Amino acid sequence: MRVILRKLSLFFPVALGISTLVFFLIHMIPGDPVEIMLGEGAQEANILELRQDLGLDRPVWEQYLVFLKGLCKGDLGQSIKPREPVSRMIRTRFPATFQLTLFSMSIAVLLAIPLGVLSAVRQYSFLDYSSMFMALLGISMPNFWLGPLLIIFFSVKLGWFPVSGMGSFSHLILPSITLGTALAALLARMTRSSMLEEIRAEYVQAARARGLSEGMVIFKHTLKNAMIPVITVLGLQFGSLLTGAIITETIFSWPGIGRLLITSINTRDYPVVQGCILFIALAYLVVNFATDIIYSFVDPRIRYG
Repeated sequence: MRVILRKLSLFFPVALGISTLVFFLIHMIPGDPVEIMLGEGAQEANILELRQDLGLDRPVWEQYLVFLKGLCKGDLGQSIKPREPVSRMIRTRFPATFQLTLFSMSIAVLLAIPLGVLSAVRQYSFLDYSSMFMALLGISMPNFWLGPLLIIFFSVKLGWFPVSGMGSFSHLILPSITLGTALAALLARMTRSSMLEEIRAEYVQAARARGLSEGMVIFKHTLKNAMIPVITVLGLQFGSLLTGAIITETIFSWPGIGRLLITSINTRDYPVVQGCILFIALAYLVVNFATDIIYSFVDPRIRYG
């Protein structure tokens, strides 16, 4: 409980700082957003009406107070084109983004952890070298290059998976691989490094001296302690997947928050842009907070330190 209270005391000031930064960055965009939204041929009356409707005719400090007041109520404003509450639009799109992120992370974990363990157990073998080469290759491939490559090969050439959109389970495969490849590569290298450090520890040698089988030593003792730093990286990367989904969702026309953000930028719908950026930033903060709590329970040194 003490750890949670200490983390909460840091959580809210950081959340306020993020909200403030997002608000003022949006307002620092060059040009008049109302004129950009309505176009060059808009009449002055329409410009004044939209500016008043959006509250842009008020002083910036007053707009900021209204923004914070609405944020406390879960109100992120109203979009310009659909005239729909931004919070509702984000709430509608979030399940798709969460589904893609969760499935991508599942693929990464199922591939990376066994591969990292085997590489550590068989250090300097052909399996170790080949798996680390694949991990390096996975880290080096950006989403905007890997996604179209998978579409060309598996969708256009072979016809195994749909090109884009959301529907059946097959629509989820290629976007998840695109988003989860870099994470799988990072986790595999992290697992291998952590396992090698734990294998050389004295308690592992003592477990072997007691006559425990190699499988028991690796999976019951070594792997449990080796997962502590991996959990931290996994939690931090979950937040990164939420932001990385912006590119992947755009490539595969996946109807998530990332695609909503790109569409809103193209249509100059600034309330939606502000809401999406703020939601992604706060989601990243929440994931980091949850990771710190989980980490403190996994590692007693943090909990009792």
